[in-house]
Amino acid sequence: MCCISNSHSVLTSLLAPVSKVIQEVQAFREKNRSSPLFNHLSAVSESVPALGWVAMAPKPGPFVKEMQDAATFYTNRVLKDYKEKDKMHVEWVHAYVSIWTELQAYIKQHHTTGLSWSKTGPVASASGGAPSGGAPAPPPPGPPPPPMDLGKSSGGDSGATNRNALFASLNKGADITKGLKHVSDDQKTHKNPGLKAQGGPLPSGPKPFAARPTAAASPARTLPPVLELDGKKWKVENHEGAQNLVISDTELKQVVYAFKCNNSTLQVKGKINSITLDNCKKLGLVFDDVVGIVEVINCKDVKVQVMGKIPTISINKTDGCHVYLSKDSLSCEIISAKSSEMNVLVPNKDGEYTEIPVPEQFKTVWDGNKLVTTATEIAG
Repeated sequence: MCCISNSHSVLTSLLAPVSKVIQEVQAFREKNRSSPLFNHLSAVSESVPALGWVAMAPKPGPFVKEMQDAATFYTNRVLKDYKEKDKMHVEWVHAYVSIWTELQAYIKQHHTTGLSWSKTGPVASASGGAPSGGAPAPPPPGPPPPPMDLGKSSGGDSGATNRNALFASLNKGADITKGLKHVSDDQKTHKNPGLKAQGGPLPSGPKPFAARPTAAASPARTLPPVLELDGKKWKVENHEGAQNLVISDTELKQVVYAFKCNNSTLQVKGKINSITLDNCKKLGLVFDDVVGIVEVINCKDVKVQVMGKIPTISINKTDGCHVYLSKDSLSCEIISAKSSEMNVLVPNKDGEYTEIPVPEQFKTVWDGNKLVTTATEIAG
């Protein structure tokens, strides 16, 4: 593998195509929120930044693990929805998750503290050409293989075999550097200060995956607010400062999905199946009865108040969530993951509320047979 220039701007240019693809994947998910495969798209969108592990020294492996964990919430949903209906989706989840698992193993074995560059290869450049005076650039690769038919089973472990072969080819060691030109001391910027002066000062604190600057930043697109019933789903989207959002004509089979509602309040009357808050900030939700689950995802500073009954509340990737329980909902299960500043308010006999924080710090010990995890008080 060739060595890379000390200039962070060169690294940014080299990684720009990867960054562009990541952004396209995430944009595709946002454009297809009504898709029946939205959980599949979300799993990919949340984890695809792991492709940037090459710029995440000194801990690229944990970075990939973090991205994989971000997808787990959605892959679990796929498993839940399809485990009894279509095993193909279950197999897809296992195959997709194995990509990141095997990548972590590869990184741990060959690039534990960051991408390992050859000390004797030529300096990499954004154009991909050979260094001055070196051999001509190799011929371009042949055309890419035809796209995989996801509807057909590949059979056996061919997917894992292909990935293992790929990782093995990336780690040929000395063999892959044969024929590359040696970089002499007078070509290295850290041994030849004159080269630094020619190239100008290096930028400080670069972001490998920052978008390329444009001549004029395009203004953020503002989408129109939505409050409508689409089939069995109440869609509440893009509201700013709306303090009197009310859904009253409800049925048991209906669900409510609130997306990007900020500084607003939403009241849901009657008994419905489920409620989801996604990417909302400073939203207040008040509802009567939910027979399924209330989910809070990617939110910040939200308040949820139940007036009747609710069996389960799920809080995921949220910073700041106050849950007000009623006397009829004290048996509610609250499930949280990757969230902070969560508080549950329990009603007293006099009508006042007692605020109780949800633990965020845990202690895990081995008792000789299994791991035992308990909540701990935050020291300090």
